[in-house]
Amino acid sequence: MSKTIKHSEFVLIGGGIMSATLAIMLYERFPGKKITIIEKLPKMAEESSEAWNNAGTGHAGNCELNYTPEKNGEVDTSKAVKTAKEFNETLDFWNDCAEKGYIHNLKKCIAKVPHISFVEGKKNSAYLEKRHNALKEISYFKEMIFTKDYEQIKEWLPLMMEGRSKKENIAATYVEEGYDVNFGEIAEQLFRFLGKQDNVQLLNRSNVYNLQKTDNKRWLITIKGQSIGKHWKLVSNYVFIGAGGGALSLLEKSGIKEARGYGGFPISGLWLRCTNPEIIDQHAAKVYGKAKKGSPPMSVPHMDTRMINGRKELLFGPYAGFTTKFLKHGSMFDLPKSVEFDNIMSLLGAGYKNLPLVSYLIKQVSLSFKDRMGMLREFYPEANDEDWKLAVAGQRVQIIKRDKKGFGKLEFGTEIIISKDKTIGALLGASPGASTSYSVMKKVMDKSFK
Repeated sequence: MSKTIKHSEFVLIGGGIMSATLAIMLYERFPGKKITIIEKLPKMAEESSEAWNNAGTGHAGNCELNYTPEKNGEVDTSKAVKTAKEFNETLDFWNDCAEKGYIHNLKKCIAKVPHISFVEGKKNSAYLEKRHNALKEISYFKEMIFTKDYEQIKEWLPLMMEGRSKKENIAATYVEEGYDVNFGEIAEQLFRFLGKQDNVQLLNRSNVYNLQKTDNKRWLITIKGQSIGKHWKLVSNYVFIGAGGGALSLLEKSGIKEARGYGGFPISGLWLRCTNPEIIDQHAAKVYGKAKKGSPPMSVPHMDTRMINGRKELLFGPYAGFTTKFLKHGSMFDLPKSVEFDNIMSLLGAGYKNLPLVSYLIKQVSLSFKDRMGMLREFYPEANDEDWKLAVAGQRVQIIKRDKKGFGKLEFGTEIIISKDKTIGALLGASPGASTSYSVMKKVMDKSFK
């Protein structure tokens, strides 16, 4: 047991896109101050930020129909507008990082891919047209095209239109300036730059297993190096927990009042990944459909063109499942260990209120490959079994927070938690997450260092 105690002005836990973004902001705002980033895996950005662990969509509200719900006959565009604004801010940040040399090859990280919404049926077509009418006057969406024309949709989506009757009632919107983003590659390039700086330290294979507030209002962080088996401690004036699904357990260990009542609901994911290059070449878009009635937001089907390490890929999904892991490389005990006296009512309340979600996840777990291919054929009728294989995606942990009655409710988004004394911050939640990483981390900076 090593008794080494070191000091770092800022400690960021988690080696993903969020910590990479915040580290760059701290590096610029506090030149010369020591920054330490801790990641328990051998490499940075191997969890949620890794390319195959997320959809890679540059979420900008173009095609995600769950961002524009219909309420009392009107389409609510507020979330789509907010997401578009924050994505464009983040895109500007990445371009700025490339100009400054923090990102050395932005073309490897971002590819232009059209964003398309596709629906079937008279009711869904009417909704999509109404959505388009609500969005087209907003600057972010002025280039969006709407059509019900079979030939036009076939031009955009030749693969998906194979085997469809011209009598089908279908509709689509098209945005040419959409993006596929390799968030893991962005994070890796930022960390590569940071790792060369004298005041920045990257610690891989290092697991934080305790956070303790000292008498002089600093944080004592206990770390175990997995490769060498040694323990050591870091003292820091500021800690940020950006460890994806692992953030909740670390936040609980901090003991801050602001963390009370929070829980996490872990959901695993699977893709169908195309293995036939000829099929992959025939599709060039990110196509989002509409979740079936009664299905949760994460069930929205999408068929995505991806550019990963210079290679074009095609995936369909997501297929959800229940797991007790908070991270893909986590432990089956993550969920049980997260249950504490101050959040047990939140967890029970959320479970009771979301029985349809629980039922949905149970059904997803029981799906066979044949069932999953059947769902793909609703999007792409001529799909052949031999052209697709299952691929494991990343974990997401949906936030459970206490409502006014003291029970829990499930949140589908991201949440920033900052302690009252502003010495520790954390990020919980999922989508749109990485797509808005600059805007989210800017809020962390504003709240922590105003």
